[in-house]
Order: sequence, then C-alpha cells, then structure tokens
Amino acid sequence: MKTVILEDESLRDGLQFEKQVVSTQKKLELFNHLVRAGVSRIQVGSFVNPKVVPQMGDTDEFVALVKQTPGVLVTGLVLNGRGLERAMACGLEHISLSVSVSDAHSLKNVRKSYGDALDSVTELIRQAVQAGIKVRAGAQCAFGCIYEGVIPEQRVLEALESMAGAGAAEFNLADTTGMANPFQVKELTTKVGQAFPEVGISLHLHDTRGLAVANMVAGYEAGVRIFDTSAGGLGGCPFVKGAAGNIATEDAVNLFESMAVDTGIDLEKICQVAETYEQLLGRNLPGRMGRVLQVQKTCEG
Repeated sequence: MKTVILEDESLRDGLQFEKQVVSTQKKLELFNHLVRAGVSRIQVGSFVNPKVVPQMGDTDEFVALVKQTPGVLVTGLVLNGRGLERAMACGLEHISLSVSVSDAHSLKNVRKSYGDALDSVTELIRQAVQAGIKVRAGAQCAFGCIYEGVIPEQRVLEALESMAGAGAAEFNLADTTGMANPFQVKELTTKVGQAFPEVGISLHLHDTRGLAVANMVAGYEAGVRIFDTSAGGLGGCPFVKGAAGNIATEDAVNLFESMAVDTGIDLEKICQVAETYEQLLGRNLPGRMGRVLQVQKTCEG
C-alpha cells in the first residue's frame, strides 16, 4: 500500500507563540495522545532562548522525557550554535535546521542576510553530522516572500546544494508565507528531486491563502512522501503578518485516506487530539475533520 509520513509539529510550531505557557506535564499528555493516534514523527520543541520564547523553555527537559519513545522519531528545531549544543547535550538524534532564502525575511527572522545565515546554518549542519545527528535542512520562503516577492528557483537550489554538501539527509521546502500554488510546488519539488536524488524531500505548507491541501497533493504527485502538519491546524510565523497555521494533521489524514494512501494515523483519535488542543487553548482551531465527524455522528444517531 502507498504510504506517507506526517510529522506533527503542534507541540513546537503550534504552541510556540501561544500566549498561554503550557506545562511540561500537559505537553507530555498531548505527546502521548499523538503517539496513541499513530503519529510516528513528532517535532517536540525548539532550542531557543526561553526569555524570548517562554513556551519552549522546557524543551531540554521535555526531550529527555520522550526521546526514547518506541516507534517514534522525536525531533527538534535548532536555530543557532547554542541551540545545537543543547540538542546534543540532551541526546537528540534528529534535528531540523533551516535558512530563509529571502533576504528580507531572514533579516526579520534571525537578523542576518540570506548569505550570512546560509553560511551559519551550513556550518551547524556540518557540526551536527560530525556528532552523529541526522539533519533535515530547510529552505524557508522557498515558494515566495510577502516582503521580497518571487524567490528565484536557482537561489533555492544553491542553498540546498550547500546544505547537502554539509551532510543534510533530508530537505524541507517551506511555504512560510503561504504564497505557493500547486503548479509551483510540483515544479520546484520535481527539480529538487532531480538535482538531489539521494536526499529525501519534505514539505512544510502554510494555509494562508487556502491552498495548502492542494499544494500537498501537488507535492505528493511530484514524489514527496513526508509532510509537516499540526493537529488542529495550529501554527504560523510571527515574522509574516497574516500567516496562517499548518495543514491540520487530521485533515491530511483524511485527504490521504481518500486517496488510498496510508498515514498510519487513526483519524478519529487524531481528531480527539485536536479537540484537546481546542479545550486547552479555549478556542476553535482551523482543522475541519473533527467537526465533520461530529456532524456525521449526529446524522447517524
């Protein structure tokens, strides 16, 4: 049977900029709910300054609690040298590192130009690989930037070439501003696959313009088999005004099930995870399938 992997990022991208600081114990409960639903790849946090992002202040402690979970790839986001040191110290075996291929976004995000940021990230990838850590290297704003406009494909390919040379095992193409369209996604991912056949590709798609699911299908048709999602559709980018969250994990599960593609995730259980997030945060989230199942149950009753 055809399969895909969904990396749930609700514990990192989803909670990172919520006003409410979620306790480590509550995060552990959410993590266990995700595991019981069948999620096999979970980004659990980012190694950032806790004074700047208090939601991620317990990442080291949390990783120690969950990193040995059987059947689950536990990963975290690293942004700088200090973050890499922390990831190494807590024994994480897989991390994500990324660079924005937009100068304007890079300056807002990390206060470095694209070129300087790429040099820094490439060196961090090299250090991580030498330490035995598997690295996913990301290109933020790969499909466009609201501040800079169209990003040349050649710039994306050059950035990926540098990161592959440093030892990256997987590329992550991120539609950070939600500007991508299906034709663009299919074209770029196809070119990346042809240029780097030895490196896996994943997609990180934001739903700012309502095209994320269509872009996911386009990526699948181009050969992508790993997609970032977030239970309930939590997430966004604080440096992009109006950026929506990621594709809801439950909506992605439904999409692939309808295409006879196995995710390994139980739809009803992942909808329950999204509902738990809604109760925790006190608001409805963008994910659709939880409400769809509720209506179906009402009709069946």
